[in-house]
Amino acid sequence: MQGTVDGFSYGLVTPLVAYFMACLGGALGLRCTTRAGLGPRSWRPGWLALGAAAIGAGVWTMHFIAMMGFTVEGTPIHYDRAMTYASLAVAVVMVGIGIFIVGYRGATGTALFTGGTVTGLGMASMHYLGMAGMSLDGQVEYDTAAVAASVVVAMAAASAALWAAGQARGFLWSVGASMVMGLAVTGMHYIGIAAVEVHVHGTAEPATGESAAALLGPMMAGPLAVLVLAGIVVVFDPLVVMGAAPAPSAERLPGIPAHPPAHHPSVRSRLRARGPVEHRSRTPQRR
Repeated sequence: MQGTVDGFSYGLVTPLVAYFMACLGGALGLRCTTRAGLGPRSWRPGWLALGAAAIGAGVWTMHFIAMMGFTVEGTPIHYDRAMTYASLAVAVVMVGIGIFIVGYRGATGTALFTGGTVTGLGMASMHYLGMAGMSLDGQVEYDTAAVAASVVVAMAAASAALWAAGQARGFLWSVGASMVMGLAVTGMHYIGIAAVEVHVHGTAEPATGESAAALLGPMMAGPLAVLVLAGIVVVFDPLVVMGAAPAPSAERLPGIPAHPPAHHPSVRSRLRARGPVEHRSRTPQRR
């Protein structure tokens, strides 16, 4: 029996909240990625890791908030805990690989293509691994063309977002990029949902696993804590907001003269331009 798949059982509530979480994770992650290139090189791995965790947590939270509105007529849906955790780990690790490639190689050329591809595949892998963790009384099938389209959208969104992160043009620039990224990632999710077909068995046997509310609610505490941490770091680091490296200050240090010494090249050039200097004798002249 063909089961009716509904991804909007709560109306527009779950899509809008899911989109907001994708935008939030993207904005925080992209600002951290931009910040990695503005400070000391020794701090770069930490900033990139925090950016990867923020984007991965945002995308994962988006997916399962949207999945709370996913129902199939004729069968309850439960989720396997191990597969759900694995989908979160895949999202963070693969997004991290893509971000580290761009963070160290630059958001251009081959590095951007490779990093965007890996990051997009990580987002798509998270989605379909989470879908594989569903347990229901039926058989799940996918439309190949729709699945391919969702993967292409994820890779394009990731590449565009990483390119925007490499521009370092300020906070509003990253906010706009994160909104586009959130739209594309959420669109990838619902394209993947549209690819699902379920053949319900109708045996009325209870599905194994846990319900979405019982499992996903407590599990979201960790990703949400990551987003809060990233938000605090972004708010209290001025370079993350400005998106520009500080200009070197002409600070006068103790023991260093305020004006350059006479042997400085600029001083020598000024003396040379004045021409010869007459030397006066210090001995008094006789009249």
